[in-house]
Amino acid sequence: MEASKPLTAEDFLEGQVLLIDKPMHWTSFQVVNKLRWCLKKHFRLKKIKIGHAGTLDPLATGLLILCTGKMTKQIEKFQAQEKSYTGRFLLGATTPSYDLETAIDNTFDLSGITPQMVQATVAQFTGTIQQQPPLFSAIKKDGERLYEKARRGEHAEIPSREVTLHQFEVDTTDFPEISFKVRCSKGTYIRSLAHDFGSALHNGAHLTKLRRTAIGDFHVDDAQTVVAFEQQYG
Repeated sequence: MEASKPLTAEDFLEGQVLLIDKPMHWTSFQVVNKLRWCLKKHFRLKKIKIGHAGTLDPLATGLLILCTGKMTKQIEKFQAQEKSYTGRFLLGATTPSYDLETAIDNTFDLSGITPQMVQATVAQFTGTIQQQPPLFSAIKKDGERLYEKARRGEHAEIPSREVTLHQFEVDTTDFPEISFKVRCSKGTYIRSLAHDFGSALHNGAHLTKLRRTAIGDFHVDDAQTVVAFEQQYG
């Protein structure tokens, strides 16, 4: 197969769609800043527009779409597309952030929970549902990110939102850790899904692993790592 031609500064300024496999512990903004720095240094540019189409939490990995130049005008279009995820959540314990970012605050007795009950609960979370975003989120209220309020121990009222889960499958092989696959609408919080799933079982749960595998027709298998991008354009 013929190798693709290297992209030029003009290509990036005119507009490119970049697929990046976000590493764990990086924020989405850190990925944007890293790629911007690489492009400015490599092509000796004073400035270049670059942004991402859909935030991934620091503890999540997987597909992040970045747009450069004039393609940044298309970011909202990409954000509106369906997202696909794989991951795991643990029954029997909750955390304030609904994931591993914060320590466990409550534990629950699992003796009455069976894998069959877990499978039966899936139907409650398939289709269009009301979901409460987590307090530890990047949603802005009164000009401030909610996670900034949460880290100070403040509470904020967050209205629920309507989201759609087109596909939701669980695997109870490693019970009480549950593996899952989700295909969902824009605005769905998988951390909230884990937390609400535990509540539906009159128990608790929190997210332990999350990977975004697709956004619309874009797949993480076609993405490159930050390291690979830096080697090419650093």
